[in-house]
Amino acid sequence: MSAYYEIRHTVGFEETNLVGNVYYVNYVRWQGRCREMFLKEKAPAVLEEVRHDLKLFTLKVECEFFAEITAFDELSIRMRLEELTSTQIQFAFDYVHLTADGEERLVARGRQRIACMRGPNTATVPSRVPEQLREALVPYTTAAVNGKGF
Repeated sequence: MSAYYEIRHTVGFEETNLVGNVYYVNYVRWQGRCREMFLKEKAPAVLEEVRHDLKLFTLKVECEFFAEITAFDELSIRMRLEELTSTQIQFAFDYVHLTADGEERLVARGRQRIACMRGPNTATVPSRVPEQLREALVPYTTAAVNGKGF
């Protein structure tokens, strides 16, 4: 098993700028999409909690760029768990350009830190990371791959 959760994406024209390379804001969008698909596929009960009172606040987003990509490039967005506390999660993202001949090239790397919160919008308070989410994240950490778990 790989140590990352992966989604595949084909870059479209609408994601590029006038010069023809991918506009930087799309990398952040892809982080969000990867996180959403992870919840849908691996922790659907957490989505049900989000529909009620769980809030996943994004505290920090970053992305470092190494190479340009353009329309119709094939990407693998790979998410792994970097840190897990009682109320927060930090994900790391690798953006990998996939070529027809099977080569892979890292084009960007990002991070995202989220906090779990509950309560009405005017009085949200930190909340423990839901157990189903903790369990779903176990395979996507380096410690799990090395047999150490959490």
